[in-house]
Amino acid sequence: MLILVLLCFFYDAGAQNIQVESRLDKVSVPIGDQTVLHLVAHIPAKSVISFPQLRDSIGKIKIVKGPKLDTAFDKNHPATVTITHNYIITSFDTGIYVIPEFAFHTKSDSFKTGTVTLRITSVPVDTTKSFYDIKQPFAVSYTFWDWLKDHWLLVFMILVAVLLIIAIIYYLKSRPKGTIIKKVVPALPADAIALNKLYELRDKKLWQGNEIKKYYSELTDILREYLETRYHIKTHEQTSSEILTGLKNKDIPVNARISLKQLLTLADLVKFAKEKPLPAENEQSIEDAIDFIRKTKEEIQAVDHKEELPG
Repeated sequence: MLILVLLCFFYDAGAQNIQVESRLDKVSVPIGDQTVLHLVAHIPAKSVISFPQLRDSIGKIKIVKGPKLDTAFDKNHPATVTITHNYIITSFDTGIYVIPEFAFHTKSDSFKTGTVTLRITSVPVDTTKSFYDIKQPFAVSYTFWDWLKDHWLLVFMILVAVLLIIAIIYYLKSRPKGTIIKKVVPALPADAIALNKLYELRDKKLWQGNEIKKYYSELTDILREYLETRYHIKTHEQTSSEILTGLKNKDIPVNARISLKQLLTLADLVKFAKEKPLPAENEQSIEDAIDFIRKTKEEIQAVDHKEELPG
């Protein structure tokens, strides 16, 4: 019996050490303004207590944020701890609102706070002052760098596309082309070139048109080019005697050498002594030139390529 009395005594003493309350930072606020609702429990350090759970609103009072937990120890009573849940509240309707009491629970008992009153006041309007139009938006400077910051991804993609196009064009221009087979046209030998020019000169009929000097000048020019290519001697700006001297040791048939000397001598007489050969001589001169080239043309010898078979 004594033990039960002692247990009841200690229970009453522990229960009396628990105190709960609710309070407001400001009991009167303008409409839309905010204040803080504090739910406080003073309990022994090792006790456990359950706080009330508040939702989005308390009637017409809106809970903006919370709960924010705060725990503090009493310096004068180290065995007591104060736990606070803080809620930021507001209201958009004017009036006086009574915040009801809240219940806290332990394992064996419950505790209630008292009620608190919150007054929501309207914003005073000075009707003596005139109304003003809504201010126009301020103009904000928008620079190129601002635009670049907003569209950097687009600019980057455009630059990549441009570089890609340039790379493709460069590749197409610099890549190796397909194998181009060029048909090699063999160069005409000196005798063929000279004979073609002599045939063209004959077709011009210069001496028949009384252009005898021009006729012999072109005739000797053709012979000079042929001799320089065929025998590798200098003929331009050389006299006829100098040309004949240069050919002294060349392999030329005797009758061809005599014919060339007569032709060059006659050409010199026409060009420098105003000699006028007979038509038969003019005709014979080009025939002698053709005959000289045919007799002195370089013979091309065929080279046989023989492949030795193994073994």
